[in-house]
Amino acid sequence: MKILATYNIKGGVGKTAAAVNLAHQASLEGHRVLVWDLDPQGAATFYFRVKPKVKGGGEALVRGRRELDRAVKGTDFDNLDLVPADFSYRNLDLLLDEAKKPLGRLGKLLAPMKSDYDIVVLDCPPSISLASEAVFRAANALIVPIIPTTLSARTFDQLDGFVNEHPEVVKKLKIMGFFSMVDARKSLHREMVEELRAQRPGLLETPIPSATDVERMGVHRAPVAAYAPTSRAAKAYAALWSEITDRL
Repeated sequence: MKILATYNIKGGVGKTAAAVNLAHQASLEGHRVLVWDLDPQGAATFYFRVKPKVKGGGEALVRGRRELDRAVKGTDFDNLDLVPADFSYRNLDLLLDEAKKPLGRLGKLLAPMKSDYDIVVLDCPPSISLASEAVFRAANALIVPIIPTTLSARTFDQLDGFVNEHPEVVKKLKIMGFFSMVDARKSLHREMVEELRAQRPGLLETPIPSATDVERMGVHRAPVAAYAPTSRAAKAYAALWSEITDRL
């Protein structure tokens, strides 16, 4: 079982869209996939048409009063399940802080699912906190969307700084950055993509375009490939997933 986390310190960069579309692509290829929505905004839960109500909520999971498999909900798609978000995740840092061995808590909750799923995708809220560190400890790879702008690049630098300063937290974590919401008509985007690729040759090659088909996920409440399978965005997510699997 591989655990991926769509993560960025910055919000509004396409984390949830990546989580939903990459998880769906993995399921289309026959993998058994679980998405765990850790963001109290519950956007991934909304996209998959799952009711956010879970008995005890995230608090019961973190406190060990409920097993993770009892919070799993089915989606409209084969091989693709979801642990929905609820508003208690806004206190995830506090809950973890009160737990024993907080950095290992998420991994401990996921460990019994190894025989049930091939891929787990954690959709993370934008922050760098104790919850983020628990995600870093649990995940095999961080999938980091980067809008080609100065501020988005700066947050990637901040993540790099944290990783370099805390090797005991990240251990063997792989960090895979990719360009998100790219508008090739904008000279700034073209220039930033070129500049950042020169600085960071390890970035994934496939950019996700700024596309109406992605914005319409909220209307259709589904991954792009479910309602626009031949679209540029759907093909981009499929290509991005192929790149990610090659590096896992």
